[in-house]
Amino acid sequence: MKRVLTVLCCITLFAACTSRRAEYRVCAYVWPSCHNDSLAHNWLWPDGEGEWEVIKKGNPRFEGHYQPKRPLWGYEMDDDPQVVEKWIRTALKYGINTFVYDWYWYNAPDGYHGPYLESALDNGFLKAPSNRKMDFFLMYANHDVKYSYWNYHKWGADADSLLFNPRIGMENWKQVVERVISRYFHLPNSAKIDGKPIFAIFNTDIFKEGFASEEEAALAMAFFREEVKKAGFPGLWLQLTPGGGSIPSEEEKARMNADIEKLGINAIAYYNMGGFTPDYAQHCAESVKIRECVDSLYNIPVFPTVSIGWDDSPRFPYKGADDITHLNHSPEVFEQYLRIAKDYADARAATQPRMVMVNAWNEWVEGSYLLPDEVWGYQWLEAVQRVFNN
Repeated sequence: MKRVLTVLCCITLFAACTSRRAEYRVCAYVWPSCHNDSLAHNWLWPDGEGEWEVIKKGNPRFEGHYQPKRPLWGYEMDDDPQVVEKWIRTALKYGINTFVYDWYWYNAPDGYHGPYLESALDNGFLKAPSNRKMDFFLMYANHDVKYSYWNYHKWGADADSLLFNPRIGMENWKQVVERVISRYFHLPNSAKIDGKPIFAIFNTDIFKEGFASEEEAALAMAFFREEVKKAGFPGLWLQLTPGGGSIPSEEEKARMNADIEKLGINAIAYYNMGGFTPDYAQHCAESVKIRECVDSLYNIPVFPTVSIGWDDSPRFPYKGADDITHLNHSPEVFEQYLRIAKDYADARAATQPRMVMVNAWNEWVEGSYLLPDEVWGYQWLEAVQRVFNN
């Protein structure tokens, strides 16, 4: 009898721990650039290894600057299902339960209109044996790409000419809607809130610029919502994911409130909340101020984002110490602000999901990644585990 009670207690304890962990959706952004995408091969990274071509060329800009970044597991392809299988098992072990894949649809100079870098999701993540254990959703990263942005070694310092244009009209938008619903939303591990598939969007201004008017853009988003309902879901959870982080101006506040109403935005979760500063502790503290301010301005959930740092110097030859996170930069500070984000989520649990964003899983070229490297090892992941997965 004592043995039976012991087993029952263990089962109860395990169930309680599992339930407690499931209360938090801990999300990491995935930048799927390190594989041989055909569009990127033609225009950006001809070596056949994606953006590793640029990452490997990172060079120190001051004493003690860690460049180039060196992954502990080597320069692996992110469209390889065995590589992503390792990602999934590692992420779940340390408390990350949702991947947010950057997803693109571009117009290219050669007349191409379509997805970009999608095979990392299709061939890497969705073909990994354990993919169903990890939730995911898409972040429609509809930002401009200038010629020099993703490979100045190839294109020089041309920072003005547009290479990939994300502005698409209704015809292409209908293709986007059909694609994401049919290929992704129906999957059992497609992340949902209240049964609604999550779809994040980076820039609403650029989205609206693809249509003849703001009213037409609103109709395009309404079309998306109707198609989601036709597919059998109660609706769409549209999440805005702005790039940087700053206190909104009055003009920005008015524009955001208009977008919330016209486009039906359900929540906000910044990509890199806190802005850009060489002092990591200052960056994290600023992210808290911005989050509290934005939370007070809009009548929708604001999910906290904790970034690991910022160093996109491999992309820009002119950047130096003032542009690169290097002061007070440590997993200990990261853990401190993860706990603050967790407390923020707990304080709002009655009115919104407990969702916390981490920038990022593998932003090697921007110096913000959880994956182990040759300097930090697993320390950033271990910080996540201590906060969310004891």
